[in-house]
Amino acid sequence: MKKIISTLLFLVISTVFVWAQGTAQIYFEKTTHDFGIFYEDQPKVTCKFKFTNTGDGPLVIHQAIASCGCTVPKYPKEPIRPGETGEITVTYDGTGKFPGHFRKTVTLRTNAKDEITRLIIEGDMQPANARVE
Repeated sequence: MKKIISTLLFLVISTVFVWAQGTAQIYFEKTTHDFGIFYEDQPKVTCKFKFTNTGDGPLVIHQAIASCGCTVPKYPKEPIRPGETGEITVTYDGTGKFPGHFRKTVTLRTNAKDEITRLIIEGDMQPANARVE
């Protein structure tokens, strides 16, 4: 009998603890970025995606996965408290890539209400000799 009561008490306390933490919600000012035209003699371009935790619990970004190795995301590893802001920095490196249009994604896994968020970058890398002066 004591074992059942102890287990039941543990479940109630665990449930209250999880409920009291609240739910995170991630809101981005924008989820796409267009670099426009840039040239292969300067193949690295970077942008920032700003976000806010609009929920009532701490936001944790578990992973930021790029669709290829030429795209590198950097994200905050510490929890973002409700009302606080943060940013994801995404760098595209076109070194050794063929000139032309590209479109890449970064998939974020978080503890937010919507667990998956996709950020999109795109641009048009032109040959260096195509530069108009």
